Amino acid sequence: IGDKTNFLTGTDEHGQKVERGAIENNLDPQTFVDQIASQDKQQWDTLNISYDRFFRTTDPDHIIFCQEFYLKSKANGDIYLSKYEGLYCEGCEAFIAPDDLIDGKCPFHPTIEPQKLVEENYFFKLSKYQKFLEDHISQHPEFVVPDSKRQEILAFVKRGLKDFSVSRKNVKWGIPVPDDPQHTIYVWFDALINYLTYGVAENCWPADVHVLGKDNQRFHAVYWPAMLKSAGYELPKTILVHDFFTLNGQKISKSLGNVILPTELVSKYSTDGVRYFFLRNGPLRNDVDITLKKLTESYNADLANGLGNLIARVAKLAEQTGNEFSLPLPSFSDQQFNKVKELLNNFLVNDALVEIWNWISEVDKQIESVKPWKLTGEPLHLALQPWITQIVKIATALQPFLPQTAEKILDQFKGPKISSAAPLFPRIK
Repeated sequence: IGDKTNFLTGTDEHGQKVERGAIENNLDPQTFVDQIASQDKQQWDTLNISYDRFFRTTDPDHIIFCQEFYLKSKANGDIYLSKYEGLYCEGCEAFIAPDDLIDGKCPFHPTIEPQKLVEENYFFKLSKYQKFLEDHISQHPEFVVPDSKRQEILAFVKRGLKDFSVSRKNVKWGIPVPDDPQHTIYVWFDALINYLTYGVAENCWPADVHVLGKDNQRFHAVYWPAMLKSAGYELPKTILVHDFFTLNGQKISKSLGNVILPTELVSKYSTDGVRYFFLRNGPLRNDVDITLKKLTESYNADLANGLGNLIARVAKLAEQTGNEFSLPLPSFSDQQFNKVKELLNNFLVNDALVEIWNWISEVDKQIESVKPWKLTGEPLHLALQPWITQIVKIATALQPFLPQTAEKILDQFKGPKISSAAPLFPRIK
């Protein structure tokens, strides 16, 4: 829609889990995280996901900024030395309360036994920001989306906040605490600051939206705004929390061995086929279970038979006329885009795709009603012109979702003459 954007993604690379993973793989930590970052970039590129910076918490500018942030918070009287005694989940790399456990295990890592720890750490005065957080979350309904997640966070805050550790003494792989190098900065304190390292450098802070899974919502919606307030920075405008994908009814995790890489799916369903399924069926409000059967059904019904068939039949008829067509120059200011824009502005990506597919279905119904294959000459040309106009607009609306497909359609229908092309989405058996 013409807005300047900055997209940030990347990898959190410090902490005990990385340190142990490097040892298990007989690698030094830096080599270990270099390999993982490279693999992550490959998956993002396979799905045609754009970003202005792939951020790594081992980046030199982040290390400096993180230490400066720590000192600002400490200068505000919010960091102090004390002793932690309690439970720690290595999967989350987080200290957890007994009340959070389900059957004695972390709800997000049920195969990992929580550790009992007693260690000297630096703590952040989260309790100091109890009222600030309650007021902000209550008075800004847009701060945590969807509202069900905001209510969860608000209930958590109202139960009473406890100070949390911001350093580890026995973890070597991390950013040293600047005024006490025997400690390293706690992985989550370090990782959250990456948004600000980037935002300040690119002059694009506060962020419009953080996008994250529900297992990370407390860190982003409770710890992070308190940290920002402490160090004197503005808060992000919105924290968009999504639920999980499960695979054949099971949580997807390395420990269960049921991880599917995007590269594996793209080889069968194409980049845009995979993008379509996950954007259309994404877990924005509830967990969503996926199966390869569902992927195949979605691909064939919506892409091969739906969008692909519409493009093929109109292009074939246009080619048969041999005529030239008038092509629109659509923009997102067109009235037909307003509903899609509204849904995207409310982060309802799946509903925006439903709206576009309703648009596709409407054009299909018009074609079935007019039966242009029975027409010839000028009547056929006149019948095709409004559908071609709609197709160009539909392809423009699809650009954020299916960029490769949108580009192919716009290239095929750039006119003035229109020709047939290979199927956009060959059926999968």
